[in-house]
Formats: sequence, C-alpha cells, structure tokens
Amino acid sequence: MKTLSVVVPAYQAADWIERCVDSLLVGAEDLEILIVDDGSRDATGAIADLYEAAHPGIVRAIHKPNGGHGSTINVGIDEAAGTYLKVVDSDDWVDPAALVTLLETLRGFAADESPVDLVISNFVYEKVGRRHKRAVRYRNVLPRGRVIGWEQVGRFRASQYLMMHSLVYRTDVLRACGLRLPEHTFYVDNLYVYEPLQHVQSLYYLDVDLYRYFIGRPDQSVNEAVMIKRIDQQAKVNKPARGRRSQPVRGAVRSLPLPAAPPAHRVRDLLDHAAAFGP
Repeated sequence: MKTLSVVVPAYQAADWIERCVDSLLVGAEDLEILIVDDGSRDATGAIADLYEAAHPGIVRAIHKPNGGHGSTINVGIDEAAGTYLKVVDSDDWVDPAALVTLLETLRGFAADESPVDLVISNFVYEKVGRRHKRAVRYRNVLPRGRVIGWEQVGRFRASQYLMMHSLVYRTDVLRACGLRLPEHTFYVDNLYVYEPLQHVQSLYYLDVDLYRYFIGRPDQSVNEAVMIKRIDQQAKVNKPARGRRSQPVRGAVRSLPLPAAPPAHRVRDLLDHAAAFGP
C-alpha cells in the first residue's frame, strides 16, 4: 500500500530531472514516484528507465505520446496507487527533510477512517540570480497542526497564492470530482488547484517549506516573454475559474459520495486568486 504518489511530468527534461527525482528518494517504501515522459526526444525517457531499474517498486517510468503538461497529470492520477497525490514538475524539487515530515503526517491520515482531503504546505521561489529566496507560507490563513473545515480558513493576502506546489490532494478526491486537464495547453496548474477544491471538506496545514519552485530557464512557461506569447492560453485556462464563481457550489458535487461542499464565499476567495494570478 502506497501512502503518497508523486507525479513527475517530464518533457525534454534530461538536463534537470535527476535533481528532482533524487530529492524524492528518501528511502520510504510507501512512496511511489511516477515519472511521466511526455514523448520527450532527448534522454528523459532513458533516464526515467534507469531510475525505475535502480528503484523497483518505488519509481515507475511511464512513456506516452506528447500531450502536454495536463495530459501527464491525467495519466498520473489514473496510475497512482497512493492514498495521496502530489505533482512535482521535473525542473523543480522538494526538501527531503520536509518530505519525510509530510509522509509521517500522511501515514496518520491514511490510517484514519475519514482521511483528510487536502494537505497544504509551503513553497519557495528558487529564482536564478537571487540570493534571497522568498517562501510563500499560510500561517495567517490556516491554523497549524489540526484538521480544519472551510469555516476555519482565513483571508488570503494578495501575495499568498494557493498553487499546485502547495497542495497534496487525497487521490480519491481527484478521481471522484472527474478532474481531466486539457491537453496541449499551458498553465493548467490553476485548474488542478481550483477545480477539486469544491470537493474538499477537510484540510490540514503542514507548516514546512516543502516545494522548491525553480524559475530561470528562458524557455520556461512562466518566463515573461513566453507568457506574453501565450496570453490566449492563460485566458483559456482562467475562464473556467472565473465562471465558477457565478455557479452554485453545490451543483458541482451533486452526484459525488462526498460531504457538503465548502461554503461558497471561501471558494470565491480562492477563485479570486486564480483569476488574478494566471500561471
């Protein structure tokens, strides 16, 4: 039984994927790492195969035709064996000590008859050329060290983005809500964050700086020049999030075997971030 599945979307990632995967290998048998090679033409697939051979039962190399970032996450959700699921992009990495703490926390939840739906942790911007690393934390928004409902969630500041990097969803929540991200589309992270939120009933804030978000490659989707060229895709992805604010929250969960949806005003607070933030 796996406690946590980590999905690593990988396309043309041969130059940096080892840093990512190595940070995930913390010696935990109940952790699985799914490297989803999205039709790479470089050595990404071969590197994934080497990791699978070196760490059987822990690392799986999944090869698929190119479909874009969203398609790799879709495959990861389909293939995951873990009670919980996290996405770590191949050019990012995690803090190994924080990952160990996360696993210890998730094991307790996985053993519970009513496991927590969403675990939120901190992330750190790793920007090339900057000595000071800015961490995004939620200490003023989320109580620490206890399971909470939506009514215990405070107000987010403008700089406190709730991003994919912050989240560990219970895998069954992702599957039950029918999340399918669009293929061949950039900036699908927002949909991954905000679409399942309406199906989350219980949350837990783990105050550790887990995720290291690398920014600095000239071809990266969050590079300013690249974002300007792809403004149409940002609008395409953010439109469902903005539209969701005007829809009844209950409507999205009417057929799911889950408790009542979170209060509409709490979801609207978070969707405001999605609509304003972009990628």
